[in-house]
Amino acid sequence: MHAPSAGADVTATPAADPSKYIAAIDQGTTSSRCIIFDHAGRIITTVQKEHRQIFPHPGWVEHDPLEIWTNVREVVGGAIAKADLPKDAIAAFGITNQRETTVVWERATGKPLYNAIVWQDTRTEPICEELAAEHGADRFRDRTGLPISTYFAGPKIRWILDHVEGARERAENGELCFGTMDTWVLWNATGGPGRNGEPAGIHVTDVTNASRTLLMDLRTLEWDPELCEAIGIPMAMLPEIRSSSEHYGTIRPRRGLDDVPIAGILGDQQAATFGQACLSPGEAKNTYGTGNFLLLNTGTEPVTSTHGLLTTVAYKIGDAPAVYALEGSIAVTGSLVQWLRDNLGMIRDAPEVEVLAREVPDNGDVYFVPAFSGLFAPRWRPDARGALVGLTRFHTKHHIARAALEATAYQTREVLEAAHADSGVQLSALKVDGGMVANELLMQFQADILGVPVIRPVVSETTALGAAYAAGLAVGYWSSEDEIRENWVEDKIWEPSMDADEREHLYAQWNKAVERTYDWA
Repeated sequence: MHAPSAGADVTATPAADPSKYIAAIDQGTTSSRCIIFDHAGRIITTVQKEHRQIFPHPGWVEHDPLEIWTNVREVVGGAIAKADLPKDAIAAFGITNQRETTVVWERATGKPLYNAIVWQDTRTEPICEELAAEHGADRFRDRTGLPISTYFAGPKIRWILDHVEGARERAENGELCFGTMDTWVLWNATGGPGRNGEPAGIHVTDVTNASRTLLMDLRTLEWDPELCEAIGIPMAMLPEIRSSSEHYGTIRPRRGLDDVPIAGILGDQQAATFGQACLSPGEAKNTYGTGNFLLLNTGTEPVTSTHGLLTTVAYKIGDAPAVYALEGSIAVTGSLVQWLRDNLGMIRDAPEVEVLAREVPDNGDVYFVPAFSGLFAPRWRPDARGALVGLTRFHTKHHIARAALEATAYQTREVLEAAHADSGVQLSALKVDGGMVANELLMQFQADILGVPVIRPVVSETTALGAAYAAGLAVGYWSSEDEIRENWVEDKIWEPSMDADEREHLYAQWNKAVERTYDWA
């Protein structure tokens, strides 16, 4: 139940043992899942459960942390039962999570002080304006790799401390815990408040999640006292920062999984990078989920972006040096399809958007800029808002569906061009993963608008797979990163087929549409 010291030895599970598996808890923006993998990285079973999206005011997005923890418990139990596995079949658990989403809770009771504030939430704009007033949005970039933005966890913690009565004093007294969702899940899974004589849970995060707070120094991989003071965060409430792959603690016995270690933590996009085996400098992946996230491995030295990308920790395996990445974060891609379904009632389910879009040969010169929470990389325009432009009486829901899909591909090109400008690396192909990669029309258009092949792996659930790999490496289930490379297998490749002039015309029109969204909020 107690976490061993960092880098502690863990009894290795024989890699060839066919009776052992690795389980990954994937706590995402819209749902929580448990996926069980075998040694070849193949999915044995998966169980998923959605949670509520809470919108108290325009621009505010919240989750109920207790609902999420209940769902995590259910999907873990459900996955083990569905696979019909004995209790000792799981060699280790890994955790991956929506990254910047912020929870503050009482150390003694486990009760959240407030709902989790989700990464998409923009309520902290006044705090960010205050922090950037004298020195600009790049005030902390040299140390954190990040601009000051509503996206990151630090300002969200500050908002809770400023708006919940007595919270700041309690945080300074050590009565409160902060965590991103990995920390919340780990703390609860390893003991929570420690009732009935049980030890309390482990209050830990990994370097990838810590690098998304505006509070960690990228080079020392420690909380920075000056950053914490500037943003207004008492350090007593912060979790310990550890590597992405080590034995943090074990699941408390009453979960029926006695002594199973939790041994891997990676923020969702870093996990997908690891699961895609982008383990060498210059290798990149793009995840198509609620938002889109492109990560380019830049090796063991952080590269400062001058073109609107984020510098982030990609992963740190045990005592090995940290590996860094440039990231292009796009706020709204898959969630735009969800919006068409839930807010407009235009489709019944996500796959139907492709059916609608295929009814027309092109977008009819219609462009959908989904700046619902402003624009993230590479533009960083919190003042932007969503726009659908180019409409005439000719257009139908088919053109709108196609424009919604194409928006994802245009935004991906923007961040890829920024990554090239920062790194000098010209991609010859793009590895893709996430829920939207099942959309064949989108994948073909992505290849067309980029002018390079797009490659989907056999296992597209690379976020959970990356967390499983991190946990498996820590307990000896996989012996090295070479085994991860060997497990990666191509499923399908889309080659570009669009004329270059058409490609550039469409992209120019997209940029024209984006500029129409500025200065709205």
